[in-house]
Amino acid sequence: MHMTVPEAMELVRGIAPSCSGGKAVEVIIAPPFTALHATACEIKGKIIGLAAQNMHFEPAGAFTGEVSAAMLKDAGCTHVIIGHSERRQYFCETDEGVNRKTKTALSEGLTPIVCIGESLGEREAGTTFKVIESQLNGGLTGLSPEEAGRLIVAYEPVWAIGTGRTATPAQAQEVHAFIREKLSATFGKDAANCIRILYGGSVKPDNIKSLMAMEDIDGALVGGASLKAESFSALVNYSEV
Repeated sequence: MHMTVPEAMELVRGIAPSCSGGKAVEVIIAPPFTALHATACEIKGKIIGLAAQNMHFEPAGAFTGEVSAAMLKDAGCTHVIIGHSERRQYFCETDEGVNRKTKTALSEGLTPIVCIGESLGEREAGTTFKVIESQLNGGLTGLSPEEAGRLIVAYEPVWAIGTGRTATPAQAQEVHAFIREKLSATFGKDAANCIRILYGGSVKPDNIKSLMAMEDIDGALVGGASLKAESFSALVNYSEV
C-alpha cells in the first residue's frame, strides 16, 4: 500500500531505462489497484509486465471492495500475486482461498505468482518443510501439469520480510530445492522445471547476486527495495555489477 498515481508514474519512469537493452531479465511491477491502469499506459511498448497484488476468485457478484480477474485484465495486468504472507497474516487468507484464486487466475489467462513461506516460530520449531509442503498441497491441489507449468511460485520466509533479516543463500536454496522436488513429484519433472521459483525476503542490491547464484532461485519478489528507482534498477542489473 504505497504510492499515489503520480508517485507510481515517477517510479516507473525512473526504472524504465534499466529494463531495456535486451537484458535477459523479466521485470514485473505490482502497483496498488488505483495505479494499475495508469501504469499499464506508461509501460506500453516497454519490456515490463504488470501484476496486481491480489484478486477475488469469483468472476463477479456482491463482493464489495473486491476486484475480479476480468477487471485486472481490463486494467492491463498479465500477472497477479496470490497468497502473499501479509494477506495470510492480516486478512486471514487460507490455502483453500489461494487455491481458488490460482485456478481462477489460470482460467482467465493471468499468471499467478503464488506465495508460500514459514513464520519465525515455525522455522525455530523445525517445521519449515512441513509448512511449505502443506501450503503447496493446499494451494495447488487440483491443477493439471499443464496448468502448474504456467505458475510462478514465490518463497518468502515471513521472518525475513521487512525485518532486515535475510535467509542466507544456502538456506534459501535448501527450501527452493525442496519446493522443486515437491512440484516434480506432484506435476512431473517437465512441469516443475517450467515453474520459476522466486525468493522474497529483504532482497536488496547487496544480496541479490549471491541469491541468484543458487541453482533453484530463479528470481526475486522484491518489497522495500522496489520502491526506489535506484535500488530497483540495481536489482535488475545485478549481473552487471
